[in-house]
Amino acid sequence: MVYLVLPIDLVPDFLPVIGYADDVVLIAVVLRAVVRSAGQDALRRHWRGIDGGLRVVYALAGIGGRSSDEGRRNTA
Repeated sequence: MVYLVLPIDLVPDFLPVIGYADDVVLIAVVLRAVVRSAGQDALRRHWRGIDGGLRVVYALAGIGGRSSDEGRRNTA
């Protein structure tokens, strides 16, 4: 968060497209690390979106997993 609010960037934001690319990459890396460290169970417990969205988050984080409905169907 500090990096995003600092006026100093690796790539200045006034450059079209590429100026914001470093911010987007940093956000993606941090979110991926948070999702991976929290684990599938914590993410599934707190997920309020649709199952398709949860599958997308799993794929982007590089973790395999089933959505909550699929997990319930397979364990019942």
